[in-house]
Order: sequence, then C-alpha cells, then structure tokens
Amino acid sequence: MKIGRLNHVGVAVPDIEAAKKTYADLYGASDATETKNFPHLGVKVAFVHLDNSEIELIEPSGETSPLHKFLERNPKGGQHHLCFEVADIIAARDDMVAKGATVLGTGEPYIGAHGVPVIFIHPKDSHGQLIELMQEPAR
Repeated sequence: MKIGRLNHVGVAVPDIEAAKKTYADLYGASDATETKNFPHLGVKVAFVHLDNSEIELIEPSGETSPLHKFLERNPKGGQHHLCFEVADIIAARDDMVAKGATVLGTGEPYIGAHGVPVIFIHPKDSHGQLIELMQEPAR
C-alpha cells in the first residue's frame, strides 16, 4: 500500500470559533466550513480550506470525548493527527495490520467528518504521530 496525498492536518482546539478567527486574522485563511457536531465521535469539527490542503479543527464535545485527555495535556490545543488519502481503505487497513501496525478502535473503518471511511493508526507505530487514513473522496 502507498499513501496518497496529505488531505488535512488535524488540530485539537478548546474553542473552534476562536480558532477559526485566529486562522483568518493571523494567516488570512478565512475560508472555513460551518462547525458540525459529531456526537457519535464526541467531537465538533470545522475545516479551514487552504490552497493545497485543509486544517481540521477539532473540539471535544464533552468529557467523554477522545480529545478530552489530549487537551488536558495541551490546554491551548495542538497538532492531533495527519490524514492521508488511500485508494482502498479496506486494503490499507489489512496492509497496516499485516505490517504489525495497530488500527485503533474496533479496527473497522467508520465514516469520518468528510463523509468517507477512515481508520486511525496508533502513534506508537509512526514515531509518536497519530495517522488517519481516509478513503479518497470523489473529486
């Protein structure tokens, strides 16, 4: 399996609306999506569009959110994950498992914020970096 293009960088933030304003005011990245709530994932998400990629702003939607502990350790937020596109999410998952990587959760792909199947690879397998693999979106 070969990864495709970098789709986005996930950034955990304590306040999405404040983060959108920072990216617009400080960096001129004013093209952000509406914030969407994903209660089944325990997060709220908005995307800041860039010329060559996106920044996914992720805010926990409660203390049971998987981001809650991350923000306890990093109260101002920070880089959470890198997301790469793959042609076939099932083949990518099977390849990761065959290579000894740990696929988080149940190991089954689920629908992510872009509306396509995703999986996450444990940071211990990538030198401390959480990696998201997502099915290439239709273009």
